[in-house]
This record gives sequence, structure tokens and C-alpha cells, in this order.
Amino acid sequence: MVKPTLRTKSIGTKVSEEEYAQLARAAQMDSKTLGEWCREVMLASANVGSSRAQRSGDAEVQALMAELVALRTILLNVLYKQINGESLTAEEMQRLIERADADKLKKAAERLWQAGKLTPT
Repeated sequence: MVKPTLRTKSIGTKVSEEEYAQLARAAQMDSKTLGEWCREVMLASANVGSSRAQRSGDAEVQALMAELVALRTILLNVLYKQINGESLTAEEMQRLIERADADKLKKAAERLWQAGKLTPT
């Protein structure tokens, strides 16, 4: 019988309350403890490597995803107004665009991270 390798080294980091909650949600979605999930993510990232080409590809994917997220946000808001028989003024449309653009990169990164398509930078 092969004896399992003991884990004797520890890695620690500080995160904000929001970051901790985000990490905990991701771990919970994978039905893992936070420690297990973090270890797997770190090792997967180390195995992928941190080459410039990989990070460049991540940036391109993230930019495309950000635009899709913003477009989806705008479209759903416009459709919701139309379904409720409301019209949309130019000012309201501009606010929708600005709001969608304001957090599109963060939302895109979260979705790509959850899908395992974005490596940490």
C-alpha cells in the first residue's frame, strides 16, 4: 500500500471580506472546503504556468466576455422595460450603458474564473 504524501507546508494570504465571500462561494459551488478549493486552484495555476502568452490570451477572453456581459445587462434591462409597457428615454439608456460598462470587467472575470477559463494574474 502506498503511503499518501503528507502536506507539511502552509501558504497564507490576506483577503477582504468581499474577496473571502467570493472564494467561499466558489468553493461551495465545487462542494469543497475553502482550503481544498484554494489548493486545487493554486496548483492548477502553477501547472498551467504564468507565461505572457497565457496572460495575453486571458486578457482577450476577458475583454470579449466583458462586452458580452455588458450587452446582456443592457438587453435584459431594455426588454424588461418593454415587456412592462414602459418606454426608455435617451437619458435612461445612457445610464443603463454606463452602469453595464462600470462593472463588466469584474463580472466577466468572475464568470470566467467560475468556469475555470481564467487563471489568476
